[in-house]
Amino acid sequence: MRQNLIQTRWKQLSEPLVRQLQAAQLRQYLRQSVLPFSAYYRKLFQQHGLTAESFQTIEDLRRVPFTTKTDLLATADAPQKFKEFILVPEEKLLARRPSTVFQALLHGPGAVRKGFEAEFRPMFVTFTTGRSAEPTPFFFTQRDLTHLATAGRRLVEICNARPEDKMLNTFPFAPHLAFWLAHYAGTAGGVLMLSSGGGKVMGTEGTIRHLRKLKPDVLIGIPTFIYHLLHQAVEQGVQCENLRCIVLGGEKISDGLRLKLRALALELGAKEIDVLATYGFTEAKLAWPECPFPHDQPSGGYHLYPDLGILEVIDPKSGEPLPPGQPGELVYTPLDSRGTVVLRYRTGDYTDGGLTYQPCPYCGRSLPRLLGNISRRSEIKEMNLGKIKGTLVDFNELEHVLDEVPQIGAWQVELRKVNDDPMELDELILHVQKINGADETRLEHELSERCFSHLELHPNRIFFHNAEEIRRLQGVGTVLKEQKLVDHRPAAATPIYSNGKTEYANGNSH
Repeated sequence: MRQNLIQTRWKQLSEPLVRQLQAAQLRQYLRQSVLPFSAYYRKLFQQHGLTAESFQTIEDLRRVPFTTKTDLLATADAPQKFKEFILVPEEKLLARRPSTVFQALLHGPGAVRKGFEAEFRPMFVTFTTGRSAEPTPFFFTQRDLTHLATAGRRLVEICNARPEDKMLNTFPFAPHLAFWLAHYAGTAGGVLMLSSGGGKVMGTEGTIRHLRKLKPDVLIGIPTFIYHLLHQAVEQGVQCENLRCIVLGGEKISDGLRLKLRALALELGAKEIDVLATYGFTEAKLAWPECPFPHDQPSGGYHLYPDLGILEVIDPKSGEPLPPGQPGELVYTPLDSRGTVVLRYRTGDYTDGGLTYQPCPYCGRSLPRLLGNISRRSEIKEMNLGKIKGTLVDFNELEHVLDEVPQIGAWQVELRKVNDDPMELDELILHVQKINGADETRLEHELSERCFSHLELHPNRIFFHNAEEIRRLQGVGTVLKEQKLVDHRPAAATPIYSNGKTEYANGNSH
């Protein structure tokens, strides 16, 4: 009964109780599901002398080696390596469990068999969206889909959507987490939802038609596409007075872009507007939202679900867990997943605000929260800018710099080689949409100085484009995720993990 507290009171538990209940659930999960049925982790735990009873506290998680994206990739010896991470139950082992015998006596063998199928049989799949490697499949069972629906319902609750609301889902229709989480947010959250499929299905014009007809209260989608959608809707004089919440996922969002989206929504006739972000990734099989907060105040952070998984913040160099409030890399462990399961998964994402268990200052919920900005390892690029080679440039910072310029709408950063020669120096080229009647000469100077002050480099070239040209460059309506950073160098460098440390190898951008 005590363990049920973490499911029934997930949003109102103290830090000590959360950690205690999570440790108990982790032990049960490892004992009942992971170690008996995961080929990969059964072998890994045996190699390190670990059992389910090795984890008496959450701190004991540090004893488990990290799992990384590389661990799931195909090799010559294991061309379908991802299958090693799928839980495959042994019928004889399940049949011998006292709980199975009891359920068979109570409900009959047929009902027990159906229950095991719902728990363990893969019936749905999503894929990672990284561009640096072949997409990796992640399998869901019916139990996982129930958890996805739970996450969708909680997203609706935390974002303050109402049963009478209408929601327009503009995520691309694809086997990727963002679309399906939004789908379940509508169905499990009980709101009327229309899915447009994003720019690749109905296109921007088709989605604008639905803005006119549906007049949604909630708009959900990828930040770049939402910006293009609202900008074009304003140009066409669309009115959307009901709009009061924009929920974003699939990309990071800066404070500058939030302000621009809010301004566009107000131009569409919205009275008040919340612009909220979500954070999630395919390997977790769910995502976490912000709650509404005043637009002139910092976010209350991403509200986590302590009954469904554990997020650690670690030192990216040493791999050691960090205390609450410390910046570091995010590591995820599920607490009840079936299908594809990864433990202590290194996301490569970094939070500059760390983890907190204090009650949210806006909604009052008492649960773990991720604070601050989250940046991606894949947007730290190695560049050859002069005689000293191998300079690391953090383009996460450049994103904030560009979004905070009010005279800029959409933009794209392009990396090239001088004369497209692989042996030459790298070039940084900015493509920007000039808005608000800005003077090009003055804006070019401002952008160059901003880049130098934050990244210690000047753009080699700056090109100004109209809205249609920038949409074409970003691939709006033609690619799954609009491209804000493109690497056209003949030999681009992307970071990979090696022995727990970040190193670099040739490849395309993530």
